[in-house]
Amino acid sequence: MSRLKYIAFSLTVICLSFGGHISTAQERITALLNGMTLEQKVAQLFMVSLYSDSLIESEQQFLQQYQPGAIVLLGRNVSTPLQVTRLTNSYQQTLVDSGGLPLFIAIDQEGGIIAHLQDGFTQWPVPMLLAASGDVTLARRFGRALGEELQAVGINMNLAPVADLNTNIANPIIGRRAFGDSPERVAPIIAAVVEGMQAVNVAATAKHFPGHGDTSVDSHTALPVLSHSLERLQRIELVPFQSAINADVAAIMAGHLLLPAIDSQYPASLSPAFVQGLLRQDLGYNGLVVTDALDMDAIDSAFSPPEAAVQAVLAGNDIILIGANVGLEMQGRAIEAVVAAVRDGLIDETRIDDSVYRILSAKERFGVLDWQPLAPNTAAERVQLEAHQLLVDELFAAGITLARDQNGLIPLQSPESTLMIYPATRTVIQRACAAYSDEVRWLAVSQSPTAEEIDWATQAAQQAETVITFTLNAYTDTAQQRLIAALPLERTAVVALWSPYDWLSISPVSTYMVTYSPLDPAAYAACAVIFGQQPVYGQLPLTLGENLPAGSGITSKGL
Repeated sequence: MSRLKYIAFSLTVICLSFGGHISTAQERITALLNGMTLEQKVAQLFMVSLYSDSLIESEQQFLQQYQPGAIVLLGRNVSTPLQVTRLTNSYQQTLVDSGGLPLFIAIDQEGGIIAHLQDGFTQWPVPMLLAASGDVTLARRFGRALGEELQAVGINMNLAPVADLNTNIANPIIGRRAFGDSPERVAPIIAAVVEGMQAVNVAATAKHFPGHGDTSVDSHTALPVLSHSLERLQRIELVPFQSAINADVAAIMAGHLLLPAIDSQYPASLSPAFVQGLLRQDLGYNGLVVTDALDMDAIDSAFSPPEAAVQAVLAGNDIILIGANVGLEMQGRAIEAVVAAVRDGLIDETRIDDSVYRILSAKERFGVLDWQPLAPNTAAERVQLEAHQLLVDELFAAGITLARDQNGLIPLQSPESTLMIYPATRTVIQRACAAYSDEVRWLAVSQSPTAEEIDWATQAAQQAETVITFTLNAYTDTAQQRLIAALPLERTAVVALWSPYDWLSISPVSTYMVTYSPLDPAAYAACAVIFGQQPVYGQLPLTLGENLPAGSGITSKGL
């Protein structure tokens, strides 16, 4: 029996002897820590990735040998609630049977663009919709619902929410993953999401510290370099992270970003100045610090996984996320490299102990240490799809934003003299709006309209008092831009179904509405607003120009 397994067994005996309760969680954690070998302690710092959608023999042997503290699930690992539950059960059972501790099992389930759980799980809109609502109660309910779906299948850590502010609209990696670009509007919503998620024992992770929103380079492909001063970070980028800290967020992910004003040698994820200085000392954060994946080109172009792992520990990180593109052998070598660094005196063992204590404390806090297998056959019921779909409808009703309505086109006054132009692939739009009127004239066009389709639209618009056009990423589609330019701008309303940034590339129409996310419920909510059957509450969580700043929006129009 391993030392750790013996300690765990002894704690169970003590627990039973004293009426089922160890005197304090701290004593439990200390006893576990004292019973671990150096190899077991170091392994707790690693979040590994496996390749299969079921636990194959080589992966089982890896888990038994190294006993890592965490696993990250990727798209290749997951499908239905039944399959995910079987997989997470197998991971945990393998660790427990080999004398290890139960795992943090993590996933990127942000909602919207990044969501690995698809089949049998709720399709959530992008976080911008939440920030547009400004409703912290709704945000807390969203966080809780998101957490419930993860807990239902044995996932106890979410690598979300994104706390980056998308202050650079050319950002190639953050974009609509962000809640917005306004610190004041975003910060309380992020805190509420954290609180909701953690209320159902799913550890939340605010990322990517100190803020990836103003980059023009994707850290998956190169190392972004930012010229921001500490004063700028404190005023803008750090505000959402501080809000998450105030909400007692379980973890913060350090991003692969070089900010020479603070550390000209190492990116934030590998920098003591960022992890131990800015995050722990200046912001007062005492929770887990997780690296972004070390196989991203921003890191692996300069460091091998073992080298990066050692530097990440020296920087003060608690959890080392290896990433999707590193094989089992190299992941094992990274763990061994940190063990060797401790034995060689490069890393003090007390540095390891500090992280392990934080990890065990978090596992105790979120019930991970008391893991029990879940019934796979009832996983779909636990996900609560029906109830959560109703919440999605509420999110759209609360967040859709009427950013501009210069000539009072919304709600419609004369449906019979209205032309609606929509992408032919989005038939849900006509179905949704037809519930309110059968007098509207319709014109379906290609998502990138042809010259002929633009001519049809121009001619039809001449006979209409009001024109409503639905766009899908017109910001990057010149054909959609040409269509709108050909319409009577003073009588035209644009409904941006995808990117709120469409406004920056189209001619200045009278009316501009944003749904933020192209899911089907967006069309139903937009039609309800257009026909005056639903008030509009949303306000922009980002700035679209001098006349459309964050926080603006025409609210309470409708019933």
